[in-house]
Amino acid sequence: MIVVVIVNSPGWPAVRRAFFDGHEFTSSLPEISRAFLTNVEIFCIAEGFILVVGLAIAVMRSLPGPVFFPIRALAILYADIFRGIPTILVIYILGFGAPALQLSWLPTSTVVWGIVGLVLIYSAYVSEVYRAGIDSVHPSQDAAARSLGLSRSQSMRHVVLPQAVRRVVPPLLNDFIGLQKDTALIALLGTVEAFRQSQIDVAATFNFTPYLATALLFVAITIPLARFTDWLLNRDRRRRQSAGALG
Repeated sequence: MIVVVIVNSPGWPAVRRAFFDGHEFTSSLPEISRAFLTNVEIFCIAEGFILVVGLAIAVMRSLPGPVFFPIRALAILYADIFRGIPTILVIYILGFGAPALQLSWLPTSTVVWGIVGLVLIYSAYVSEVYRAGIDSVHPSQDAAARSLGLSRSQSMRHVVLPQAVRRVVPPLLNDFIGLQKDTALIALLGTVEAFRQSQIDVAATFNFTPYLATALLFVAITIPLARFTDWLLNRDRRRRQSAGALG
């Protein structure tokens, strides 16, 4: 019904020329595809750092005892702050503010600061995913490991974390789907990635079809990730059902 309403609207011919021009699509797609490699590169680099930083924050929040209260407080403060600030603001502040300090040892690359902004924001969200996985491991697992002579750190490393990480892989993939889309925000710093290249093409031709080409490239990479996430969720559900049946 929506399609019928759209194609029969009075302005549809103008919209079709502006957004669905086949010639503009084929002519702009190669340049946008090359620029999209920058998005993929940013995504891969940021994802590696996010996995490590997010896990470190989650472990810091899980440290027991009053002696570790300052560490837990810092981890909570980090998660609260960077989950509360919009991603676009963090990228703006770092991308324009850090180079303005004119410190010789600070990088001036907009790509670097865009990645740093994404890592700071998504590490806060991923740390909560990890923490949920750690909390889902029954305390008896840690108690059994400690009774076998393992230290608290060894129990966390060899017993708790392997189970926790396996349980949170699907929600982690959902976060990384969002990360892949948010790599387009780095265009705001002037980096020529897929979205910025589409803006350049639109400014040159006064036709909006390059935006559609960019959208299709993002869809082409996020849909397989989404389906892989669904497959992992279904596999985990079947495993839990089988374990329950055996129990």
